Amino acid sequence: MIVEANTVQFDSISLDNGTTLAPVDVAYETYGELNAAKSNAIMVLHAFSGDAHAAGISAETGKPGWWDNMIGPGKAFDTNKYFVICSNVLGGCRGTTGPSSINPATGCPYAMSFPVITIGDMVRLQKMLIDSFGIRRLLTVSGGSMGGMQALEWAAAGYPDSASRHCRRWSRSAGCFESGARSIALLNASAASS
Repeated sequence: MIVEANTVQFDSISLDNGTTLAPVDVAYETYGELNAAKSNAIMVLHAFSGDAHAAGISAETGKPGWWDNMIGPGKAFDTNKYFVICSNVLGGCRGTTGPSSINPATGCPYAMSFPVITIGDMVRLQKMLIDSFGIRRLLTVSGGSMGGMQALEWAAAGYPDSASRHCRRWSRSAGCFESGARSIALLNASAASS
């Protein structure tokens, strides 16, 4: 299946550091069909070096998604049953607002002036995206590495409602609560050698 990224823009997002980013774009891809009850949605979360292109063949690059072997008809995330959403994280470089985005106050890229963001900020933007679809509750949230950190944040989300109202179950692989400098350095060395 050939897939194209979509983008939605929100007026603003409040960040954990006390600042507001406005406006904010989020790039995403979807796979499968959202049912009328909007009860078959799954959120897939990418790792640090990933992006929203999780499955299918990219219309832009012609390459398969990073989890193409897991998402699709008859696969683990069966798109005959489920509506799968994957968004690029806040601060990413593939369509979601990040350092390469134009700062509306200056007309130049944010670059080093882009605010410090957290996993919580990323998940807050994902929740805004889910809300824009009219989805009240996800079936599951799943991700590995930094995506696993996001899945943990979904489970522990500081939203006014309990996390169980947002998601029925969480799944993570190779995720942790936080990464120190050593683990980040090892990840970068590993990525550079592959």
